[in-house]
Amino acid sequence: MNTGFNPYAIDDFARYYGFHYNYCPGNILIQDYCIAMDRGLKGEKAHSLPMIPTYLSPKKKSLAGKKVVALDAGGTNLRAARIKFDDNGGYVIESERKTFMPGTKGALTADEFFSDIAAFCEPLFDGSTIEGIGFCFSFFMEMTPEGDGIPLSFSKELELSDLIGHPLGKGLREALNRRGVKFSGHITMLNDTVATLLCGYSQIPARIPSKFASSGQNQSEKMEAEAGPAIGFILGTGFNIAYCETKIPKINFESKTEPQIVVCEPALLDFRHQGAIDREFDAETKQPGMAGIEKAMSGAYLGQLSLHILKHAVRDGILRFKKSAELLEMKHLETKDLNTLLQAPLALGGPLGKLFAPDEADALRSLVYIESIVTERAAVLAAASLAAVIKHCESAYDPLAPVRVAVEGTTFSMYHFLSEAMRARFHEYINVVSPRFCIIETVDQASLFGAATAAALS
Repeated sequence: MNTGFNPYAIDDFARYYGFHYNYCPGNILIQDYCIAMDRGLKGEKAHSLPMIPTYLSPKKKSLAGKKVVALDAGGTNLRAARIKFDDNGGYVIESERKTFMPGTKGALTADEFFSDIAAFCEPLFDGSTIEGIGFCFSFFMEMTPEGDGIPLSFSKELELSDLIGHPLGKGLREALNRRGVKFSGHITMLNDTVATLLCGYSQIPARIPSKFASSGQNQSEKMEAEAGPAIGFILGTGFNIAYCETKIPKINFESKTEPQIVVCEPALLDFRHQGAIDREFDAETKQPGMAGIEKAMSGAYLGQLSLHILKHAVRDGILRFKKSAELLEMKHLETKDLNTLLQAPLALGGPLGKLFAPDEADALRSLVYIESIVTERAAVLAAASLAAVIKHCESAYDPLAPVRVAVEGTTFSMYHFLSEAMRARFHEYINVVSPRFCIIETVDQASLFGAATAAALS
């Protein structure tokens, strides 16, 4: 069955339903972000981003020789490690443990939660002198000036509602004391975005040797550049950005020498470029009317949004194949399963690929082309978000200093062609007025190592 491949009809289809990437002008998105960031920093509620202060600064200090305990509490697993920093500030894991996240196997009270955490990490102290604890808690929480964190909400998959409102660092310290663990150091709370930012400072070199120096030059004579600030960028199941801010009016903070890390929560930007399909899809989600941008670009939603779009394509005659009716009956499409097909279309892998016959190459091309538009729009949204943060804080550092963008998340690193498309769009946006040197790199074990860095800095 061969229905023909018509890219012009697909483009018209994408524009008609409002999910074409040209429907979201990057320059307008950047302006929207900058305005929302300024309003959020001032504490304005209307049309603003949360801009959450962390009361944590990536101070320039030696970490060599410090020994800390790092905790990483995610949606599925809880990890803990005793980490020592070597003479160069590198991470050395001396001991590591992993278990399921408390609250995933049944509801817990706050006391039960803290007792479980304390019992789990107690063996890591083992008579060692621990200088700090870094606790990466990847859920929505309010930070306190003392570096503690107070949970505000949890996903339905985590039964920890009794924990809401309880200071996490204080609760952990008390639970450790009850177990006889003598620890008087600081407990620093942070989320995965802040942890990723801190890994940017430690894992992306602060001085970048020039690759363009002539071979006849001595190494000492080669051009080197002091790196500028680091930015934490999460694009995985969800989406978030953290950066260093010199002025936060809503908490009367101002410091150019020790800027404070702020978590933007950019997914909450008012997304005024949603199309008809976006609005339809949004109405079917658990939280309609919220995080419209995240629903167009993150791993939690890309698969299901694409299924919604493909069903429209079948009904409108843009996509035809023998088992079209089976696609219309599909209830759910995981992003990873969609990615399986996009990575190797001719292999016809995953539940979506199995619907196509070998002689339906044009229909398969139509699907891949539709998905390339979805991916390109995701790249536009991600690149504009990052470019806006850099534009917002560009006056705080030398414009010639490289900005280190530390990235964490499987959607960025593994989803078909997304990272390449995002880098291209970002380069376009960030160099509109004047050249700017930015280094975008993924970082290893960001949550755990970032928690260790926070503990050592406190």
